[in-house]
Amino acid sequence: MALFSQSNEQRIANAIVAAESKTSGEIVAVVARESSSYLYAPFLWAAITALLVPWPLIVFTWWPLIWIFGLQLLVFLILLSVLLIRPLRYALVPKSIKDRTAHRRAMEQFLAQNLHTTTGRTGVLIFVSVAERYAEIIADTEIDAKVPDQEWQTIVHHLAGTIGKGKPTDGFVDTIERVGEHLAKSFPPGTADPNELPDHLIVLDELNESD
Repeated sequence: MALFSQSNEQRIANAIVAAESKTSGEIVAVVARESSSYLYAPFLWAAITALLVPWPLIVFTWWPLIWIFGLQLLVFLILLSVLLIRPLRYALVPKSIKDRTAHRRAMEQFLAQNLHTTTGRTGVLIFVSVAERYAEIIADTEIDAKVPDQEWQTIVHHLAGTIGKGKPTDGFVDTIERVGEHLAKSFPPGTADPNELPDHLIVLDELNESD
Protein backbone atom coordinates (compact mmCIF):
# COMPACT_ATOMS: atom_id res chain seq x y z
CA MET A 1 0.00 0.00 0.00
CA ALA A 2 1.36 3.43 -0.99
CA LEU A 3 2.20 5.88 1.75
CA PHE A 4 0.81 8.77 -0.32
CA SER A 5 -1.70 8.88 -3.16
CA GLN A 6 -0.55 10.19 -6.52
CA SER A 7 -2.53 13.40 -6.03
CA ASN A 8 -0.99 14.00 -2.61
CA GLU A 9 2.50 13.40 -3.97
CA GLN A 10 1.72 15.98 -6.64
CA ARG A 11 0.65 18.48 -3.96
CA ILE A 12 4.00 18.02 -2.25
CA ALA A 13 5.87 18.36 -5.56
CA ASN A 14 3.99 21.58 -6.34
CA ALA A 15 4.89 22.94 -2.90
CA ILE A 16 8.59 22.24 -3.52
CA VAL A 17 8.49 23.97 -6.92
CA ALA A 18 6.70 27.00 -5.43
CA ALA A 19 9.13 27.26 -2.50
CA GLU A 20 12.22 26.92 -4.70
CA SER A 21 10.96 29.62 -7.09
CA LYS A 22 11.64 32.15 -4.31
CA THR A 23 15.13 31.01 -3.37
CA SER A 24 18.41 29.72 -4.72
CA GLY A 25 18.22 26.91 -2.15
CA GLU A 26 17.22 23.33 -2.88
CA ILE A 27 14.59 21.38 -0.92
CA VAL A 28 14.36 17.59 -0.96
CA ALA A 29 11.57 15.71 0.83
CA VAL A 30 12.10 12.04 1.72
CA VAL A 31 9.78 9.66 3.55
CA ALA A 32 10.76 6.12 4.59
CA ARG A 33 8.41 3.39 5.78
CA GLU A 34 11.10 2.34 8.24
CA SER A 35 14.78 3.03 8.84
CA SER A 36 15.52 -0.55 9.88
CA SER A 37 13.68 -3.85 9.89
CA TYR A 38 14.74 -4.47 13.53
CA LEU A 39 14.53 -8.21 12.86
CA TYR A 40 17.12 -8.87 15.53
CA ALA A 41 14.74 -7.72 18.28
CA PRO A 42 12.17 -10.58 18.06
CA PHE A 43 14.96 -13.19 17.90
CA LEU A 44 16.73 -11.61 20.88
CA TRP A 45 13.67 -11.44 23.13
CA ALA A 46 12.37 -14.86 22.09
CA ALA A 47 15.79 -16.39 22.78
CA ILE A 48 16.12 -14.73 26.20
CA THR A 49 12.65 -15.89 27.23
CA ALA A 50 13.29 -19.43 25.97
CA LEU A 51 16.55 -19.59 27.91
CA LEU A 52 14.69 -18.79 31.14
CA VAL A 53 12.01 -21.47 30.63
CA PRO A 54 13.99 -24.60 31.71
CA TRP A 55 15.22 -23.38 35.11
CA PRO A 56 12.00 -23.55 37.16
CA LEU A 57 11.14 -26.86 35.49
CA ILE A 58 14.54 -28.33 36.31
CA VAL A 59 14.33 -27.15 39.94
CA PHE A 60 10.68 -27.85 40.75
CA THR A 61 9.69 -30.77 38.48
CA TRP A 62 10.90 -34.23 37.48
CA TRP A 63 10.30 -33.65 33.80
CA PRO A 64 12.71 -35.44 31.46
CA LEU A 65 15.22 -33.10 29.86
CA ILE A 66 13.87 -33.93 26.39
CA TRP A 67 10.43 -32.62 27.45
CA ILE A 68 11.97 -29.45 28.85
CA PHE A 69 13.99 -28.93 25.69
CA GLY A 70 10.88 -29.45 23.57
CA LEU A 71 8.93 -26.89 25.59
CA GLN A 72 11.84 -24.47 25.36
CA LEU A 73 11.90 -24.77 21.58
CA LEU A 74 8.12 -24.41 21.36
CA VAL A 75 8.16 -21.25 23.49
CA PHE A 76 10.88 -19.77 21.29
CA LEU A 77 8.99 -20.49 18.04
CA ILE A 78 5.62 -19.25 19.30
CA LEU A 79 7.05 -16.09 20.81
CA LEU A 80 9.14 -15.39 17.72
CA SER A 81 6.15 -15.73 15.40
CA VAL A 82 4.17 -13.27 17.53
CA LEU A 83 6.95 -10.73 17.98
CA LEU A 84 7.73 -10.67 14.26
CA ILE A 85 4.46 -8.78 13.72
CA ARG A 86 5.57 -5.27 12.75
CA PRO A 87 3.92 -3.15 15.47
CA LEU A 88 5.14 -5.52 18.20
CA ARG A 89 8.59 -5.69 16.64
CA TYR A 90 8.92 -1.90 16.68
CA ALA A 91 7.63 -1.78 20.27
CA LEU A 92 10.49 -4.04 21.40
CA VAL A 93 13.11 -1.48 20.37
CA PRO A 94 13.84 1.43 22.75
CA LYS A 95 12.98 4.88 21.37
CA SER A 96 16.59 6.05 21.74
CA ILE A 97 17.76 3.27 19.40
CA LYS A 98 14.99 3.98 16.90
CA ASP A 99 15.87 7.69 16.94
CA ARG A 100 19.56 6.97 16.34
CA THR A 101 18.71 4.57 13.53
CA ALA A 102 16.37 7.05 11.85
CA HIS A 103 18.91 9.87 12.23
CA ARG A 104 21.55 7.70 10.58
CA ARG A 105 19.15 6.99 7.71
CA ALA A 106 18.48 10.71 7.36
CA MET A 107 22.20 11.45 7.12
CA GLU A 108 22.57 8.69 4.54
CA GLN A 109 19.78 10.25 2.49
CA PHE A 110 21.37 13.69 2.74
CA LEU A 111 24.39 12.23 0.96
CA ALA A 112 22.47 9.86 -1.33
CA GLN A 113 20.29 12.68 -2.66
CA ASN A 114 23.41 14.82 -3.32
CA LEU A 115 22.32 17.64 -1.04
CA HIS A 116 25.96 18.20 -0.14
CA THR A 117 26.89 18.93 -3.75
CA THR A 118 24.63 21.91 -4.53
CA THR A 119 26.40 24.93 -6.00
CA GLY A 120 25.94 27.23 -2.99
CA ARG A 121 25.79 24.47 -0.35
CA THR A 122 22.16 25.49 0.23
CA GLY A 123 20.42 22.10 0.23
CA VAL A 124 17.79 21.18 2.84
CA LEU A 125 16.50 17.68 3.54
CA ILE A 126 13.07 17.11 5.08
CA PHE A 127 13.12 13.51 6.30
CA VAL A 128 10.38 11.40 7.89
CA SER A 129 10.64 7.77 8.97
CA VAL A 130 7.13 6.45 9.59
CA ALA A 131 7.81 3.34 11.70
CA GLU A 132 10.01 5.27 14.12
CA ARG A 133 7.65 8.28 14.16
CA TYR A 134 10.73 10.36 13.48
CA ALA A 135 11.14 13.63 11.60
CA GLU A 136 14.25 15.70 10.97
CA ILE A 137 15.44 18.64 8.89
CA ILE A 138 19.09 18.63 7.82
CA ALA A 139 20.54 21.76 6.22
CA ASP A 140 23.87 22.18 4.44
CA THR A 141 26.65 24.35 5.82
CA GLU A 142 25.69 27.72 4.31
CA ILE A 143 22.15 27.47 5.63
CA ASP A 144 23.25 26.25 9.05
CA ALA A 145 25.34 29.39 9.39
CA LYS A 146 22.26 31.62 8.99
CA VAL A 147 19.29 29.65 10.33
CA PRO A 148 19.40 28.58 14.02
CA ASP A 149 18.75 24.94 14.84
CA GLN A 150 15.87 26.04 17.05
CA GLU A 151 13.99 27.24 13.96
CA TRP A 152 14.28 23.80 12.37
CA GLN A 153 13.21 22.10 15.59
CA THR A 154 10.08 24.24 15.75
CA ILE A 155 9.19 23.26 12.20
CA VAL A 156 9.94 19.58 12.86
CA HIS A 157 7.74 19.61 15.96
CA HIS A 158 4.87 21.03 13.91
CA LEU A 159 5.47 18.45 11.15
CA ALA A 160 5.42 15.56 13.61
CA GLY A 161 2.26 16.88 15.23
CA THR A 162 0.47 17.22 11.90
CA ILE A 163 1.46 13.71 10.84
CA GLY A 164 0.30 12.44 14.23
CA LYS A 165 -3.13 13.90 13.48
CA GLY A 166 -3.30 11.81 10.30
CA LYS A 167 -2.51 14.64 7.88
CA PRO A 168 0.94 13.77 6.49
CA THR A 169 0.46 15.59 3.19
CA ASP A 170 -0.58 18.81 4.93
CA GLY A 171 2.41 18.38 7.22
CA PHE A 172 4.86 18.08 4.35
CA VAL A 173 3.33 20.97 2.38
CA ASP A 174 3.34 23.29 5.40
CA THR A 175 6.90 22.28 6.30
CA ILE A 176 8.12 22.90 2.75
CA GLU A 177 6.51 26.34 2.80
CA ARG A 178 8.13 27.20 6.14
CA VAL A 179 11.54 25.97 5.02
CA GLY A 180 11.13 27.94 1.79
CA GLU A 181 10.41 31.12 3.74
CA HIS A 182 13.65 30.76 5.69
CA LEU A 183 15.63 30.09 2.52
CA ALA A 184 14.05 33.02 0.69
CA LYS A 185 15.17 35.45 3.42
CA SER A 186 18.85 34.52 3.25
CA PHE A 187 19.18 32.95 -0.20
CA PRO A 188 17.11 34.82 -2.79
CA PRO A 189 16.99 33.53 -6.39
CA GLY A 190 20.14 34.19 -8.41
CA THR A 191 20.56 35.04 -12.07
CA ALA A 192 21.94 31.56 -12.66
CA ASP A 193 19.90 29.28 -10.44
CA PRO A 194 19.86 25.73 -11.83
CA ASN A 195 17.38 23.25 -10.41
CA GLU A 196 19.88 20.62 -9.30
CA LEU A 197 17.77 18.21 -7.26
CA PRO A 198 14.41 16.38 -7.57
CA ASP A 199 11.23 18.39 -6.97
CA HIS A 200 9.07 15.44 -5.95
CA LEU A 201 8.53 13.43 -2.78
CA ILE A 202 11.03 10.56 -2.58
CA VAL A 203 9.45 7.49 -0.99
CA LEU A 204 11.78 4.82 0.34
CA ASP A 205 10.34 1.32 0.70
CA GLU A 206 11.34 -1.16 3.39
CA LEU A 207 14.97 -2.19 3.46
CA ASN A 208 14.59 -5.92 2.90
CA GLU A 209 10.93 -6.75 3.16
CA SER A 210 7.81 -6.48 1.05
CA ASP A 211 4.35 -5.49 2.27
